[in-house]
Amino acid sequence: MKSIIIIPARLQSSRLPRKLLLKETGKSLIQHTYESAGASGKAESVIVAADHQDIFDEVAQFGGNVAMTSADHPCGTDRVAEVAAAVPEAEIIVNVQGDEPEISGQAIDTAIEILERNPDAKMATLATPIRERSLLNDPACVKVVVNRDNEAMYFSRSAIPMARDWEDELLNNSPANFLQHVGLYAYRRDFLLEIPTMPKPSLETIESLEQLRVLHSGIAIHVGMIDHPLAGIDTPSDYAAFVSRQTNR
Repeated sequence: MKSIIIIPARLQSSRLPRKLLLKETGKSLIQHTYESAGASGKAESVIVAADHQDIFDEVAQFGGNVAMTSADHPCGTDRVAEVAAAVPEAEIIVNVQGDEPEISGQAIDTAIEILERNPDAKMATLATPIRERSLLNDPACVKVVVNRDNEAMYFSRSAIPMARDWEDELLNNSPANFLQHVGLYAYRRDFLLEIPTMPKPSLETIESLEQLRVLHSGIAIHVGMIDHPLAGIDTPSDYAAFVSRQTNR
C-alpha cells in the first residue's frame, strides 16, 4: 500500500513563537522533523503542509517537499487533509507533528502496519506506558484507555483510569495501567478527507482533543504500543533540552 507522511506546519505558536524555524542546532526544527520522518521504511515520501510563506521558503531551502495550505484551518488534521486531497494515489496518510524532531521511523511504521494488517481499520495512533505520577496528573499529557482489541475507548487530559485507592505499584504493572497518547496518526486517505466534515462534539471542545470527534462518530481508532514517548517541543525549555541532546550526540 502506498503510504506518505504529511507534516502540518503552522508558523505561530503561543508558548514558543515561530518555533519551527528555530535553528540553534544549525538546522531548523522543521528540518529535523522532516529528516527524522524520512527514516520510515514504509512511507514513500514526506510533504510539509505549510500555512505561511516563511515555512514554505525554509522547507524549499533545505530541499524538502512542501505544499502551501490555507491559513484558516482550525487544526492540523484539516491542513493534512487539504494536501492529501491532491495526492489521490496515496492509500495511507501519516500525520506527523512538525514539532516532533526526534520522531522515529519505527514509530511511524508501527502506525502504518496497523492499517496494513487490518483492512477494516480506518485510523491508527500510538500510546506508551506512563510510569510517573506527575505525568498522569499533567493535563498536557493526554491519556488513552483501550479495549481488549487495542481500540481507543476514550482520550482525556485527566488521569484515566482514575484510581479510587492509589498505590504507587499501579505505575509499575505490566501491561501498563496508564497509557500516554502519542500524537501521531495514520489514516486511510478516504477517511481522512471525511474528518473535516464530521460534527464537532462538545467533548472535543471541552478536552481540546480533535480525535474525540472520530470516537464520537462511532469510528474505531486502533492503538499501537511503543516503548517510549516522543519528545515534542512546546516550550523554550523543551527546545533548550533538544538542543543539548543534539550537541551531546
